[in-house]
Amino acid sequence: MTNWEAGTTAPTGPTSLTPRPRSAPDPLRGAEPWWMDTMDAVIRSCHTHGRPDLAERLTRRRARLLDSQLRVLVTGPAQQGRSRLVNALINAPVAGLLPDGDAAVPVVVRHADTPVAHLIRRDSATADWTAAVGMQSRIPLAAQRLGTSLAEALGALPAGAPVHADIGVPRSLLAGGLVLIDAPGLSLAATGSPPVAAAQDLADRAGADLVLYTCETGRHLSDTELGIVAALSQVFPGLLVVLTKADYADDWRRDLAESRQRLNRAGIGAPVTAVSSALRAHAVRTGDEALNRESGFTDLIVHLRQMAEAKPDRLARATTGTLGRIALQELAVPLRTELENQDDDGAPETVAHLQATHRRLDELRKSTVRWQNRLSDEVTDLMSDIEHDLRDRVKALLAEADEFFSTADPAKSWDEFEPWLRQSLQELAQTSMTWLTERTEWMARRTADMFPAEAGDVLPPTALAITRGSLAEVSGLDAPPVAAFTPGQKLFIGLRGSYGGIVMFGLATSLAGMSLINPISIGGGALFGGKSVRDESKTLLKRRQAEARTAVRQYVDDIFTTLNKDARDSVRRVQRALRDHFTAVTEDLQEEAMESLRNAKAAADRDAAARESRARTLRAELTRLAELHAQAQALGDRARA
Repeated sequence: MTNWEAGTTAPTGPTSLTPRPRSAPDPLRGAEPWWMDTMDAVIRSCHTHGRPDLAERLTRRRARLLDSQLRVLVTGPAQQGRSRLVNALINAPVAGLLPDGDAAVPVVVRHADTPVAHLIRRDSATADWTAAVGMQSRIPLAAQRLGTSLAEALGALPAGAPVHADIGVPRSLLAGGLVLIDAPGLSLAATGSPPVAAAQDLADRAGADLVLYTCETGRHLSDTELGIVAALSQVFPGLLVVLTKADYADDWRRDLAESRQRLNRAGIGAPVTAVSSALRAHAVRTGDEALNRESGFTDLIVHLRQMAEAKPDRLARATTGTLGRIALQELAVPLRTELENQDDDGAPETVAHLQATHRRLDELRKSTVRWQNRLSDEVTDLMSDIEHDLRDRVKALLAEADEFFSTADPAKSWDEFEPWLRQSLQELAQTSMTWLTERTEWMARRTADMFPAEAGDVLPPTALAITRGSLAEVSGLDAPPVAAFTPGQKLFIGLRGSYGGIVMFGLATSLAGMSLINPISIGGGALFGGKSVRDESKTLLKRRQAEARTAVRQYVDDIFTTLNKDARDSVRRVQRALRDHFTAVTEDLQEEAMESLRNAKAAADRDAAARESRARTLRAELTRLAELHAQAQALGDRARA
């Protein structure tokens, strides 16, 4: 193995990592590294856009980038050689100390002048591993028997307590600021938190600057692992996929190539290397340099050295560029969505209200024409109907009066008939006016129906003024003049009729030899005289009845004319009252609609101005975020150059 793909070489024994001289900062930019300007600008943008959670994460990463230590998280699924990889790197048994090498006890390995180890108790499972703890949270461990001491310390603590082991060893590899973190194995089954989220949370709590993802050679990366690697590589530039146990693989070169191809197809640009911790350990024990080169650790150590040297500059710029782009994209999404929604929403509520107000005003104008036409038509119909109703009632009354006088003698029954006639006419007038009142109210409701529904109840608040029919002021009907049938008239008519009887019967009896005036002719004359008196009496009765009918008809016609005029006058008054009332209602509704229209137009203008101002603000802010994104992109491009 003589190249990166085939594995790397490294000298045997404890490896040295001597930091190379760092470039001096630009005097024109001050003492701070210039990538911090971009990071600070992104953090300020997060606060501006109400994302304190994102700002807090970036602030923590900023503080870590300013730390001189390079914290390397070694992670991956269980039983994939993570702990052996850490032990082989520093040639010391510091990881995988418990019988269950994948127990959930993270191990942080750092440089120390003498071997020292502590079990650190954290406040919670989500507490930051980099946070400083007091002496009361540190449990000393025996460096000579780490495994046993760690097991004893864990046994004295409650089950599930959040702890991690902090181990210091005197290794030159670690003296340059390298810190190795052996994290518990990742669970690829999504029984709790999703694997991707769990891996990101683990790296964040570990305070990692760099991630080594381990996978056993010959076991291809699963889709879940590809998701984990993709997510970690987005926020941890320099992530390296390490294929462990290369000495057990039938063809590690083929496995290495297939893993790289699989990562490339997934769009993951992380480099891949293959190592063998067993060969590394054996080479260190035997001092076999060729076997050490075969172990593949040389280029891995070179990669770590380069990352440690690049942290203040290249790695910090790459991390800032990556994190800045991700954060800015998150900030831009709601702004872009809001801007697009302004275009997709169509007419805003204020414009819709303005349009509705215009339609309401147009409908009100149309209703004005409709109610005026309806009122005019209803009045015309009512005039015709009330006259027809009065005529029918008068006709029925006259028919009843004619029937009465067909048998009754006006001279004898007039005092009985005249009160009945007055009472009937009074009832006729009252009934007709009551019907007229109901009809005018119905007409008012029909006219009010022509107004829009939103106008509400527009009927007059008081009852319509209809003059109730009354004949109290009409003089009574006097009896028609009746000719008196005196006894003298009766005697004269009787004698005239009896003369003919006497002559006719006298002539008939004279044939029998009797005289002209005899008892028979006298009896016939008396018979004819009585009949003449009765016939004349009947003629006079019929004349009196006809005169009574004529007088009643003329009297009723006068009453009809009066009632008809009163009814028409009442209808006219109602028409004018309704016209004035509905005109006032229309004017009030139009004024209200015009005021609403003015307010709606003003609101629409204000809303349009506000939307345009907001759109300009959104575009300006998106432009600013795009410029900041381009600045972050430039940082990443320079870091990769």
